Amino acid sequence: MDEVMAHGGLLVAEMLQREGVEIVFTLSAGHLASVYDGCVRRGIRVMDFRHEQSAAHAAEGWAKVTRRPGVALLTAGPGITDGVTGIANAYMAGSPMIVIGGAAPIAQWDKGALQELPHLDLLRPITKWARSVSQTQRLADYTAMAFREALAGKPGPVFLECPMDVLNNIIPTSEAVLPPAGERTPAKPQGDPARIEQAVALLQQAAHPVIFAGTTVWWDDAAAPLRALAERLQAPVFLNGSGRGSLPPDHPLFFSRARRTALGGADVLLLVGTKLDFRLNFGQPPLIPAETKLIWLDTQAQDIGVNRAAEVGITGDVGAIMAQIEHGLGKAADHSSWLATLREAEEKGREAEEALMRSDATPIHPMRLCRELRDILAHDAYVVGDGGDIVSYGGRVLHAWEPGHWLDAGPMGTLGAGPGFAIAAKLAHPEKQVALLLGDGSFGLNGMEFETMARHNLPIVGVIGNDGQWATIKHPQKAMLGHSTGSDLAPGIRYDRMVEAFGGHGELVERPEDIRPALERAFASGKPACVNVLTDPNVVYNRMTQVAV
Repeated sequence: MDEVMAHGGLLVAEMLQREGVEIVFTLSAGHLASVYDGCVRRGIRVMDFRHEQSAAHAAEGWAKVTRRPGVALLTAGPGITDGVTGIANAYMAGSPMIVIGGAAPIAQWDKGALQELPHLDLLRPITKWARSVSQTQRLADYTAMAFREALAGKPGPVFLECPMDVLNNIIPTSEAVLPPAGERTPAKPQGDPARIEQAVALLQQAAHPVIFAGTTVWWDDAAAPLRALAERLQAPVFLNGSGRGSLPPDHPLFFSRARRTALGGADVLLLVGTKLDFRLNFGQPPLIPAETKLIWLDTQAQDIGVNRAAEVGITGDVGAIMAQIEHGLGKAADHSSWLATLREAEEKGREAEEALMRSDATPIHPMRLCRELRDILAHDAYVVGDGGDIVSYGGRVLHAWEPGHWLDAGPMGTLGAGPGFAIAAKLAHPEKQVALLLGDGSFGLNGMEFETMARHNLPIVGVIGNDGQWATIKHPQKAMLGHSTGSDLAPGIRYDRMVEAFGGHGELVERPEDIRPALERAFASGKPACVNVLTDPNVVYNRMTQVAV
């Protein structure tokens, strides 16, 4: 019987198929041609972009909306360096991602081969794991290893370098080294029982408990345990990162505008899968008083106690830990007085914002734009935020109704991530609305991906808050220095016409009453769309009070 032969790219693709990969994200890459061939043979869609940064962002976006690792294929040299920003963003956000990089043939290393770079040295600081494969026989084995490393413990990006001659070499399939059969363990580690008891005791004594939950809640599929714990404890819940949507905005324990009041008055703060970073003033007063006691839950011990010590730190699956705590609490608590205080603060914040959301001013107030977008979206819509001030406004108005349905760059704050995220969301869930809220500055980074959307028939609606400036930079510069430098863009650029030129739908909006009709036409067009809204450049977002002035 004749021996079955295969090139290295097919071995990689077969392992991707075994791992359940449906799609890979790339920009056409000569070094990886055999991997493309393997993907086509194995029914894996090859989604091509206009820039490798967007391909990497799309791989992370796929992970964000599916909880499965996204796969980016990046060619050697500039393909890898172009993708570095997307890889770094996934590393900072803790998103599982497989990056398969091309490389010069081993036979040409250190001889001046085309696009030869020390990829591993570049990527080790921003990946969980990075390896180079020197034998065709090991390609499948290392590909499986990459998935294991990306998903083990706290998820994150990994890098597998595949030199061109290793990929193109043809070997008998019987020589290929395959990983052991059987799935990786799906076990969910629970918390240390002694620490669970300590957490329960603190919460039972608390008069003003607060729950602040973040991205790990999404990765651990822990929205239901979070809700059960909050209802048993009768504590207010605040959400950030990919934790948004874990409680719907109409739930009586969901809060967003009373954050300062809640954190300032909390005697026990339960942190669930979120960091005490710049978003929470590094855990320091005056936002979080020194006397507030912290219970901190997360995947790994390295993330607990950063910037501030916890009275109780518990590692493991945060859903399992919350279920343990909820069980230990026994009967439901009564914190009605505390909740009433916070609800009053919440409503005051809502009332202050309502006037801005209904403003008839021209140029358009960004809060009016965000409210109009909110009102047209279905509850299961995906919203992607890509910008500075406009996303800050959007984050206050556009509350996710379902887990994983709000996507932003996360703690890296990478502008330009939005088109890749939006494309991934639409590919994963073509039946749902996908809205991409952009600043005019961030559009300039990866706006060419609207051509990618048009070429692949992806009807994503981009909504630009166009104020002709880098507002997040300009306003603080003027406040501190009395002037600004390098923060102005040309006013009123017709980004909508660019999208029309790509084959999409475009509209310019200059009056607030025209926003809703333009959005309706955009979603009805069945094309990638750009609703280019001219917003007031003089509105300042105060990051201390989180209101517009």
